[in-house]
Amino acid sequence: MPSPQPERADHYFAADPGTPSAPQQIELVLPEGRLLHLTTDRGTFSPDRVDPGTRALLADGPEVPTGGILADVGCGYGPIAIALALRGGPDATVWAVDVNERARALCRANADANGVGDRVRVVAPDEVPADLIIDQIWSNPPIRIGKAALHELLTTWLDRLAPGAGSAELVVQKHLGADSLARWLAAEGWPTERTASRGGYRILHVEARP
Repeated sequence: MPSPQPERADHYFAADPGTPSAPQQIELVLPEGRLLHLTTDRGTFSPDRVDPGTRALLADGPEVPTGGILADVGCGYGPIAIALALRGGPDATVWAVDVNERARALCRANADANGVGDRVRVVAPDEVPADLIIDQIWSNPPIRIGKAALHELLTTWLDRLAPGAGSAELVVQKHLGADSLARWLAAEGWPTERTASRGGYRILHVEARP
C-alpha cells in the first residue's frame, strides 16, 4: 500500500484547500481575559492552536479605535477579527478577508459563536468594496506565499489606509524576514517601526503614506 501523502504546508493559501475536513474545538484567552471558543479545521492556518505570531500580535498590538473601520487580512478562522470586534465595540466594523473559503466559513461561525457576528464582515478579497477606507489593519500575513506576492498583497491593503491617520499592525517572524520587510515598507513610503518583539516575532507598526 502506498504511503499517505503529507498534507501540504501551503494548502491554506488556496481558495479550496482540498484537504479532508476534520473540525475541532480550541480556546483562546485574550490578554484582557476574554475567553474565545473557536472551531478550526484542517486546510486552514494553524488548526491545532492559535499560533504564537497571532498571540504576540494580540498581546502587543495597540489600542483599537472605538467604532472604527478595521480589517484582518488573512483572517483564517477568525481569532484576530473577533478580538478586533470586541475591542472596537458595538459600532466597529471588521472586514475579515481570506482567500480560503473553508477559513471564511469558520470565521463567520466563530464570530457568531462569540457574539460579534453583526460586526464582522467575512469576505473573499474580490468582494471588498473598491472604495473601502480603513482606519486600522491587523495581519499575520502569509509570508510563505513568496516575496513578490506578499508585496503585492501588502501594497493593495496599505493603500486603503485612511490618509494621514490610518495604520497597520503586522506580525512577522524574525527568521522569515521581519527586518527586511520593515525596510521594504519604509522604502516604499510607508513609515514603519518595530514596536515589540516576542518569542522570535516582530510587531511592525506601519502608517499610511503621507
